[in-house]
Amino acid sequence: MNKAQNLKSVAASANTLATAKPKREKRPPSLTKRKARAGWLFVLPFVIGILIVYLPIILDSICYSFFQIITVRGGGYTLEFMGLHYYKQALVTNATFGTTLVSGIKQLLVDTPMILIFSLFIAVVLNQKMLGRAAFRAIFFIPVVLSTGLMETINASDTLSDYMGGGEGGGISDGSGGSASTEIVSAMDIERLFAGVKIGAGLVDYVANAVNSIYDIVNRSGVQMLIFLAGLQGISPSIYEASSIEGATAWETFWKITFPMISPMILVNAIYTIIDSFTSQSNVVMKYIAGIYESAQETATAMSWIYFLVIMAIIGLFVLIASSFVFYQKRD
Repeated sequence: MNKAQNLKSVAASANTLATAKPKREKRPPSLTKRKARAGWLFVLPFVIGILIVYLPIILDSICYSFFQIITVRGGGYTLEFMGLHYYKQALVTNATFGTTLVSGIKQLLVDTPMILIFSLFIAVVLNQKMLGRAAFRAIFFIPVVLSTGLMETINASDTLSDYMGGGEGGGISDGSGGSASTEIVSAMDIERLFAGVKIGAGLVDYVANAVNSIYDIVNRSGVQMLIFLAGLQGISPSIYEASSIEGATAWETFWKITFPMISPMILVNAIYTIIDSFTSQSNVVMKYIAGIYESAQETATAMSWIYFLVIMAIIGLFVLIASSFVFYQKRD
């Protein structure tokens, strides 16, 4: 009897072992997931600061754009709902704000390609093997450091130009009645340079404007240059070796390999440049809105939010257009 029970228990345990599913060992998280966690950990202080410090201020700012602040005698204030009155007043009644906003957008469309092209060109040059490469990188980044704080305030107020000009004339006299700091070249000089090439007057003016704005372009290209340089150094040398073996020229290598591989960096730099341009102290729209705030006009908050929405719309439009040519290399 005991033998029969033992045989039954052995058979039952064998069936249990046969039907039981083997336990899967937990795999360690992949490199992509670990990088994602590290990224969230890196931005966690910024996210906490946004939620605790800036989010209440943002909500109050939105509220004030729809309400009129009425000061109460004895201290304090009350809010009276005005709807979209201040937004209509900013867009319809105040013609100067609309004109200034359009002028700022036009300047952005001119400056952004200049900065991206210049920073990409310098990054490609500094990515080459040459003597003193680290020193040249530091030299091109120095304007970014100098353009902060006091230097940014001096540059925005054009104090240096006023000092050098000594009045309304502006610039340092070159002895011929002209000025040495007004323009480096003119459209006429560019036309003479490209006399044998049939190009439009618009392109001539754009090139002349780019040359005359070289100081501002260099000052605003340091961060973009470093981002491009990081992207260029992330491209595997084996890709260039394969293209060289296949007989590709330097021009073909740039457009077929370098440009697609750094296209995500172009998108990042374009967004950074747009935001940096719109928030710069020298931006005409920022100056105008700051003046409205100083004069304590009630439309100032509404103008700020209109400006913010325009910036977001431009960035969204650019991302939508750029998504068609941005190439993301799969490393899995």
